[in-house]
Amino acid sequence: MAKGMREIKRSIKSTQNTKQITKAMEMVSSAKLKRAQDAALASRPYTDKIKEVVASIASGGGTVKHPMLQSREVKRSAYLVVTSDRGLAGGYNANLLRKVWTTIQEKHKSPAEYDLFVIGRKGRDYFKRRNIAIVEEVIGLSDSPRFADIKTLAAAAVQGFESGKYDELYLVYNQFINAISQVPTLKQLLPLDQSQLTGTTSASYEYEPSPEKVLDNLLPKYAETVIYSAVLEGKASEHGARMTAMGNATKNATKMIASLTLTYNRARQAAITQEIAEIVGGANAQQ
Repeated sequence: MAKGMREIKRSIKSTQNTKQITKAMEMVSSAKLKRAQDAALASRPYTDKIKEVVASIASGGGTVKHPMLQSREVKRSAYLVVTSDRGLAGGYNANLLRKVWTTIQEKHKSPAEYDLFVIGRKGRDYFKRRNIAIVEEVIGLSDSPRFADIKTLAAAAVQGFESGKYDELYLVYNQFINAISQVPTLKQLLPLDQSQLTGTTSASYEYEPSPEKVLDNLLPKYAETVIYSAVLEGKASEHGARMTAMGNATKNATKMIASLTLTYNRARQAAITQEIAEIVGGANAQQ
């Protein structure tokens, strides 16, 4: 019995230590989530303004044509997948990777039909375990990523479509809804869907040297900006998922400590009762 009580006490101490760690991680993720949300919101005005200008040119009565707006026969696809470098974030990475892997298996018969661009160590390791080649990868992003950190990868993916190497480019990331809800999203980035660019513009633009030349510069920047916005949303989703996961772990640890404490007290009470019974039995035996 004494040995069992020592094991229970050791389990209580271990769970208390774990609870302290998960509580600290929850608080850290909560603070990082606020900064990540602010960064994601701050990037929206720039993205919206580029989208407005592109929409204005693209809706020019059908006179403006650009390869990034034209659909073509799909022979080869590319996927840009945004994951995290670290785990302990619930289903943040698992749900996203399951979605993209299911899509790839359904759409493609062999690895020769697609290429992968991966942001995040979790995504890289996932595809390497399946012996899937990765064209470019970015790992070790800070909690406040800059556009320069992913510019090379984003530009390579967009230029691959422009050059005709890929006939479509998909962006796969976790869309941030709130701290407890992140939606794995697979969005066609290129060719740009005209419906994504619809909308009324409040300003009238004059383009020099020509709308086509402006579009040549703006469309790649727009696509790269959408990728960067997805990275910022991914960071906010990651911190939200980790905060929720660590909060749940802290609650579970609290319940486990209460259960173990109750078991320990019962065992201790039983041991005391047994000792008293043995003393009484010994006293009676001497009479």
